[in-house]
Amino acid sequence: MNRLEMEMKKWIAMLALCIASTGVMAQTAPQPMAASPRMERMMQELQQRFAAANTTHDGKLTLAQAQTGMPRIAQYFDEIDTQKQSYVTLGQIEQFMAQRAGSH
Repeated sequence: MNRLEMEMKKWIAMLALCIASTGVMAQTAPQPMAASPRMERMMQELQQRFAAANTTHDGKLTLAQAQTGMPRIAQYFDEIDTQKQSYVTLGQIEQFMAQRAGSH
């Protein structure tokens, strides 16, 4: 398994935890619940990498931008771009990773 595959699996696992914790929070009485420092760092890193790769700063990552700044995302670009708009958003990337985590 190469480094990029390991990185993608790490992000998928992190997003799965985020989604799972959302379901738990919806079933219990509202209580202040802080995300783990590790999860916060991982989310910040994803956001930072997306922001750095999105050189036009419009919230829309093109294939060319992904190839340069987020090569793993570029590999799955067509799968992530479900609406075939020639760009992906951070939300679409998070959704894709969560779906992949659920299928593994």
